[in-house]
Amino acid sequence: MKSYEVNFDGLVGPTHNYGGLSYGNVASQSNSQQSSNPKEAALQGLAKMKALMDMGFQQGVLAPQERPDGAALRRLGFAGSDAQVIQQAAKEAMPLLVASCSASSMWVANAATVSPSADTADGRVHFTAANLNCKYHRSIEHPTTSRVLGAMFANQQHFAHHAALPAVAQFGDEGAANHTRFCRTYGEAGVEFFVFGRSAFDARFPAPQKYPARQTLEASQAVARLHGLREEGVVYAQQNPSVIDQGVFHNDVIAVGNGEVLFYHEDAFLETDRMLAELSSKLAKVGGKFQSVCVPRSAVTVDDAVRSYLFNSQLLSRPDGSMLLIVPQECRGNERVWQYLQGLTGSGGVIGEVKVFDLKQSMQNGGGPACLRLRVALNETELAAVNPGVIMTAPLYDSLTQWVERHYRDRMTENDLADPQLLLECRAALDELTQILKLGAVYPFQIN
Repeated sequence: MKSYEVNFDGLVGPTHNYGGLSYGNVASQSNSQQSSNPKEAALQGLAKMKALMDMGFQQGVLAPQERPDGAALRRLGFAGSDAQVIQQAAKEAMPLLVASCSASSMWVANAATVSPSADTADGRVHFTAANLNCKYHRSIEHPTTSRVLGAMFANQQHFAHHAALPAVAQFGDEGAANHTRFCRTYGEAGVEFFVFGRSAFDARFPAPQKYPARQTLEASQAVARLHGLREEGVVYAQQNPSVIDQGVFHNDVIAVGNGEVLFYHEDAFLETDRMLAELSSKLAKVGGKFQSVCVPRSAVTVDDAVRSYLFNSQLLSRPDGSMLLIVPQECRGNERVWQYLQGLTGSGGVIGEVKVFDLKQSMQNGGGPACLRLRVALNETELAAVNPGVIMTAPLYDSLTQWVERHYRDRMTENDLADPQLLLECRAALDELTQILKLGAVYPFQIN
């Protein structure tokens, strides 16, 4: 039976704005308060989805969240009609209104952690929604995320869904941004690689001093237990605290893996040699041959990696066994990074080609190609059980492009977020989107 890695990309929401909400994310903070273009952002994301589909890769789409989140504002004491809640928040607590309008759900690498059926005890694909409790504006996402994933992967014979972990610091979980899976083929048992920034209970593990470590060891271990993963099929590694303090807020800013290959920066991890040996040994036991591609700090600094998002890229397997690296255009704009990539593809190694995409609207808010996609390994039977409305096709691309053109603004500032009309526009757009994607009622305004 054939198996595939399907990339489900987040559709950028109508309230895409630069709120500078993510402390520790250099791009997010440095572009705070700039004017954004939601329409351009959504079209840039759709263009990447369409391009990968045209190259023969399986591609899907994951719907955005309802924003502004009036229910979240009501839980914080704002009252009255929807318009009154928004106006009161704008007057009394603008930062809370900005947080309630965040379109950060577009970065679906943080939506959940996914384990394929070949790895799990019950032979189903398992999903655990990330609690994202490190940042308020993201911590409010997981209830809708769970409903959307449930509507996409509804067949209980093939798919299992777990609620987010307890929303406390000890179980901070940022989803697939700190999770990679290595395997010989997507349908065979593999090794799941969990990267954490700190331990909540074990003081032997160091922690960063400047920026928060968002993923805990304990959260990663809990997800592995929920998914029924075998000990011999799991490797835990600690992210280097010093790179977190340089703006590497998730592992997918400093490393990316696919198939049997890990592409990573020299300074990405602690105890790198031990980790590589464990990955190699465990992958060998399930028939795989682990390969690592280390980018030396002498060629590309951590600052270069953060500014260019070299590692926040998509590493995709081609039928001939070679790999394609999808990078943002910022990589071409960084002389050292681009020089390194030219040498990499010319070396005859496993990464044979680099393709550049314009994702400026997302990049300015701190998210590159890898942030925009959730990877789900599926066999043919499981793929057939996925809601067909969310699988990208040429007609769906045309429908979504026209939908964006109808509903999205081409300019968004903080002042625009205070416009009560924005909520009505967002709801009208999402109500139509659920019909296009055949999701049913997944948003609070549709359910309540």
